[in-house]
Amino acid sequence: QVQLVESGGGLVQAGGSLRLSCTISGGNIFSINTMGWYRQAPGKQRELVVVITSDGSTNYVDSVKGRFSISRDSAKNTVYLQMDSLKSEDTAIYYCKANLRLFDSDTWNPKPAGDYWGQGTQVTVSS
Repeated sequence: QVQLVESGGGLVQAGGSLRLSCTISGGNIFSINTMGWYRQAPGKQRELVVVITSDGSTNYVDSVKGRFSISRDSAKNTVYLQMDSLKSEDTAIYYCKANLRLFDSDTWNPKPAGDYWGQGTQVTVSS
């Protein structure tokens, strides 16, 4: 059973910083194709914040470029989101997502890729 466990959310003043972490636990992972962060503010649709691929390439939404930075620790199956110069507009629930393949528990052959989501962590930026 694969789980994505997030941490690091909280309350911060505008201009401050937070560092989010997301660790994949459980399951038998064959490969991780991408990991990324999404967010959903009240009354808005969920949007992609940033994604990082297996080769290290990244793609950020325009509104966070220059302020947010994604990084990964492959040995720990962990991805981080460093958020600096936070604005009130960044207030949202932040979700970690991974696209990965698992080994079949019976045959140990890799299964097709699928998306796995974290539970979300609240980030609140006060003005």
